[in-house]
Amino acid sequence: MGPGSAPPQVPPDTRSSRLRELALVFLKLGTVSFGGPAAHTALMEEECVRRRNWLGRRDFLDLVSATNLIPGPNSTELAIHIGHRRAGVAGLLVAGSCFILPATLIVLCCAWVYVRVGTLPQLAGALYGVKPVVVAIIALALVRFARTALHGPRLLILGVAALAAVCGGLHELLVLGTAGLLAAVLPPTRGLPPRAGAAVVLLGALPTPRATAAAAGLLATTTTATTFGLLPLFLFFAKVGSVLFGSGYVLLAFLQSDLVDRWQWLSTEELLDAVAIGQVTPGPLFTTATFIGYVLAGVPGAAVATVGIFLPAFVFVAVSAPFIPRLRQSQRLGRALDGLNVASLALMFAVSWQLACASVVDLLTLGLAVGAGVVLARRWLGSACLVLAGGLFGAGLGHFGWAG
Repeated sequence: MGPGSAPPQVPPDTRSSRLRELALVFLKLGTVSFGGPAAHTALMEEECVRRRNWLGRRDFLDLVSATNLIPGPNSTELAIHIGHRRAGVAGLLVAGSCFILPATLIVLCCAWVYVRVGTLPQLAGALYGVKPVVVAIIALALVRFARTALHGPRLLILGVAALAAVCGGLHELLVLGTAGLLAAVLPPTRGLPPRAGAAVVLLGALPTPRATAAAAGLLATTTTATTFGLLPLFLFFAKVGSVLFGSGYVLLAFLQSDLVDRWQWLSTEELLDAVAIGQVTPGPLFTTATFIGYVLAGVPGAAVATVGIFLPAFVFVAVSAPFIPRLRQSQRLGRALDGLNVASLALMFAVSWQLACASVVDLLTLGLAVGAGVVLARRWLGSACLVLAGGLFGAGLGHFGWAG
C-alpha cells in the first residue's frame, strides 16, 4: 500500500489523548464560529496550525482546496479532514461531529422558541460586536495564507486573475479547476503567460452563481412529489448534502423548489426564517436543516434532517482524504494543488471583503476590528475569547439601544 493511502497509524494512548484534544477544540470552534466558511477556516487555522501546530500551513491549504472540490459544507469538511489527519477515522468522526454539535443545539433552541413564540430571537446586538472581530480574524489568516500560497510571481499573477474572475461573478468550481490546470501545465521555470489570466475569465464565463442556483432548482423540481415523513425528509437532505456546491443561492434553490413550491411542507416565510437562523448562529449554514426538521416534526425531524445533510460530507472526506498526500508526491499534481490553493485564497478574499463591507459600518465597528487585529497579532488573547468578548460587548450595546 503506497504512502498516503491509509489513515495515520497512532498508538492507542496517543490516539485517545488526540481525540480528547480534537473534541475540545472543535466543540469550542463550533460554539464561536460566526461569519461563514471563510471565518470558520480562519479560526481553524488559528487553533490547529498557529497555536497547536497540528499540521503545516501548506498542508492546511491543501485541505482547504480539497474541500472546495467536493460537494457539501466546506468548513465542516475541513474540520473532518483535520480530524482524519490528526487521529485517523476516529478523529474524522470526532472532529466533524463536535464542530456540528454546538451549532445544531443552538439552532434547535432557536427553533423551539420560534415554534412557540412565532418570531426569531433578537441577535442583532451580539452580531454587531462579533462581526468586526471575525473580520480581523479572517484578515490575519489571509495574510498568513498569502505568505504560504503565493510563492513566486507565477502564482501571484494566477491568484490575481482568479480573484478577478470570482469578483466578476464566475462560478467557483470553474475558477478553481482552471487555476489548477494552468498551474499544472505551465513549467515552474516559466512565468504565467499574459493571456493566462484572460483564460481564467473566459473559461469561467458560465455558469454564474445565479445560473447554478437555477440549475439546482431544476434538479430539485425533478424529484417525485411525496407526502411528508421522516424517511422522505432524510432522503431529501441527504440528496442536498450530496450534490450541493457553491453559495447560499444554491441551498436556497433546493429548499424553495421542493419544500415550498413542490411539496408545500413549508411556507416561504418559514423558509426565509430558517435560512436567517442558519446565517446568524455559529457553525455551518447547513444547520438550517436542523431548524426546518424541528419546524416540521419536532426533535425527531431535526435529528433526521441534520444527519441527512451532513452524512455525505463524512463519506466524501473519508473517500478523498487518503489521496491528498499522494498529490504532493507528483510534481505536476503538486503544482496543480498550488494553483488550487491560490484560487481558494482568492475565493476567501472575495467573500471576506463582502463580509467586511457588511460588518464595519461605523467608527465603533472599525475600532473593534482594528483592536481585535492588534490583540490577535500580539497573541494577547485567542480568537475564540475575542469572538465571545465581541458578542458580549455588542449585546451590552444592544441592551442600551446603541448597537446597529
